[in-house]
Amino acid sequence: MANEHTRAEMAAVLDGVREQLRTVARVQNERTRLTASATVRKRVTVAVNADGTVIETKLGAGVEDLTYPELAKAFTEAAQQAAAAVSRKVEELMMPLHDQRARLPKLTELIEGMPDLRAEMPETPKVSTAPPGAPERDEEPAEAMTFTDVESVAPADERGRGVTDSSW
Repeated sequence: MANEHTRAEMAAVLDGVREQLRTVARVQNERTRLTASATVRKRVTVAVNADGTVIETKLGAGVEDLTYPELAKAFTEAAQQAAAAVSRKVEELMMPLHDQRARLPKLTELIEGMPDLRAEMPETPKVSTAPPGAPERDEEPAEAMTFTDVESVAPADERGRGVTDSSW
């Protein structure tokens, strides 16, 4: 009886995984068609694809009134705004996938004694939009990841020659 219950649970999990794989395929296909654009100073428009890669740039009337530094800044701002917009669209597109994943049992629920490693995952740091050479690019990360449950191992030269030793 318990074996039938376990089989039924596994079949339900597999159905959930198959549904999630179908959703992944659909989301991937829809993502390839996503674009976003942004206009800065009513004269510079930049369009990006789902990866945030610039795919089109348009200049409007009166662009010749802008100085080169103003034009460069407008291109940068428009590209950053368009990339942020497409990133929001991708996140919205991913919501059904996140919902399906939340409904699936966690590995810790399926395997007794399995530790929940997601709790130990470091947060992804925010990527800077500052230009190269800006002071904030030289700053060290706020907190480096450290591991407390490690063993100290002597360097190879202190242990001997290893696998290249002729005594093998």
